[in-house]
Amino acid sequence: MSAAAAADAVDQSYPPFLSGAAMPPPPPPGHEPLHVPLIDLENLEHKRLGDVCRSLGLFRLVNHGLPRELSDRVQAETRRILEMPFEQKRAEMSEPDGGGPVVYFWGTPAVSLSLRSVNWVEGLHVSLAGIRSGDGLDCSASLRSLMEDYGKHMVRIVRTLFESMALDLKLDPNLLDSCMDPSNGIFRMYRYPCLPKAQSCLGMGAHTDSSVLTVVDQDDVGGLEILHDGSWFHIMPVANTLIVNTGDMLQAISNDEYKSVEHRVLANGTKERMSLCFFVFPKEDFKIRSSSYREFTYSEFKAQVQEDIKETGDKVGLKKFRL
Repeated sequence: MSAAAAADAVDQSYPPFLSGAAMPPPPPPGHEPLHVPLIDLENLEHKRLGDVCRSLGLFRLVNHGLPRELSDRVQAETRRILEMPFEQKRAEMSEPDGGGPVVYFWGTPAVSLSLRSVNWVEGLHVSLAGIRSGDGLDCSASLRSLMEDYGKHMVRIVRTLFESMALDLKLDPNLLDSCMDPSNGIFRMYRYPCLPKAQSCLGMGAHTDSSVLTVVDQDDVGGLEILHDGSWFHIMPVANTLIVNTGDMLQAISNDEYKSVEHRVLANGTKERMSLCFFVFPKEDFKIRSSSYREFTYSEFKAQVQEDIKETGDKVGLKKFRL
């Protein structure tokens, strides 16, 4: 196959608006790479981990025990699925209500809703419960097998981190399983198409995660940026490490001690970017009580986010619950 033919073949896998739409305006440029604190999963110090979550809300995890080969295989299988023709992906894996265990999305990570700003991204939304049950994974039996193993590592990692954070925050040990419930975790596999006609463009707009914790397993392309002290900074990819950031639910559970870090992704002008993200949440009916927010459950928070996106095109988040 010629280079031109190969490019055309790849283009057929992109959603139509990604390959033919006008470029959105580039975002304000980020600053130099930010020094990201290292956290060693095999030698956790809960006070230092807490300090990082208070000051930055993001860290680089080493000695995490996730095999590089497994991560590479998951990325390769994800890429194979996402390189299927767009119409095939949409027909086989898109559900209007976003309720299936595997859902294909494009232009927005909100799955079943439309954000005001189009994101230069497509991907797969996979529920951990769906992986375990096997429902809805007909698109790839090998992906299910890989994700079962991958999911076990993610659950181990977030449990270990959260137990250390709970010590720092002095949370009630009897509430830990409700504060963070890995069984309702979700995976998002993101593919950010190459943009040869644009030097800088948003692959995903600025946002905070609704999660307790988010674990990011990214390739070597880069593009992740965080907002820190009013400026955007690059988070450079480093081999054999994971990026972990705190989300809205942990900010609320910690009574604003930990910060839910705002972040975005820039698209790349020469390479596609792939990342695997695991999001973990509280139990749906767990009541979050804080002096900074009115009492609410994660289910109520999720419903409010959905309502805000429908009405405004954007997530409002914790501001709707702040006292």
